[in-house]
Amino acid sequence: MTRYFIYRLLSAFPILAIVSLASFLFIFLVPGDPAAEIAGPGATKDEVVRIRSQLGLDAPVHIQMLNYYGRLLRGDLGQSILLNRSVTEAITERAPVTLSLTGIALGVSLTLAIVLGVVAAVRQNTWVDQSAMTVALLGLSLPDFWVGLVMIYTFAVLLGWLPTGGYVELSKGLWPWLRSMLMPALALAITQLGLLARMTRATMLEVLNQDYVRTARAKGLPERTVIDKHALSNALIPMVTVMGLIVGILLGGAVVIEQVFALPGVGRLIIGAILRRDYPVIQGGLFLTATIFVFVNLAVDILYAFLDPRVRYER
Repeated sequence: MTRYFIYRLLSAFPILAIVSLASFLFIFLVPGDPAAEIAGPGATKDEVVRIRSQLGLDAPVHIQMLNYYGRLLRGDLGQSILLNRSVTEAITERAPVTLSLTGIALGVSLTLAIVLGVVAAVRQNTWVDQSAMTVALLGLSLPDFWVGLVMIYTFAVLLGWLPTGGYVELSKGLWPWLRSMLMPALALAITQLGLLARMTRATMLEVLNQDYVRTARAKGLPERTVIDKHALSNALIPMVTVMGLIVGILLGGAVVIEQVFALPGVGRLIIGAILRRDYPVIQGGLFLTATIFVFVNLAVDILYAFLDPRVRYER
């Protein structure tokens, strides 16, 4: 197990190196000039050149890349051009919002998907199965931003149950924080509900046809015990393999949801940096998001190897 863990940990660093290089090079595809953005519309050409020189944007690409990697090795994501503060501080302030949104959405989508998938598998080819899979298909088909707008109109405008947007810190109370995160998390969770529910149903149907499940039923065990203890615990193992991908998709979807619900998260920070050509913020945000995604997948690989010992012996 230790050897497998070390192998997976070492394999993550080349991926991070490629991601950091891609985030640096993609910046040059973004149109516009941050120096001109800072100088303002009435600035002269000489003023723009001076600001560009102060920011180091007039240096050759390879020099800028060396400086970029030098900062990364020191744990420094750089200085925001327009926020006049370090990128690390700007991201740290907004990270709890994005992580809370993604975490709640992941928990909601997994819970609802497992319930729908198990019920559909146990009641195969009945109206219950068809209804559960219809709900899952709707979740898979509807865009998250449209679901969010419908939720705002229904639960905030018409019913007045929840706020239309904004974020309340957890330090101000659990319920106010949860009220501010409930609709965004549900809108984000619905996009992954369909895929997870259909996968749960398929794996449950496969497990229910295994010999050890038939043996458990032949021994006279209650059906609830057979489903919970013998079938579900084994059917959920394949779900672990997709959790890393789901987290990545949720992080990407959080960018849109944060815009819809006016949440001050990392995604909204990156969008604002792109519009204002704040290169260090874009690079730092992309690198941090990719780092989270890589290490979540690393944790998923380790967890899967723990649940299924056959994986660790394949190396």
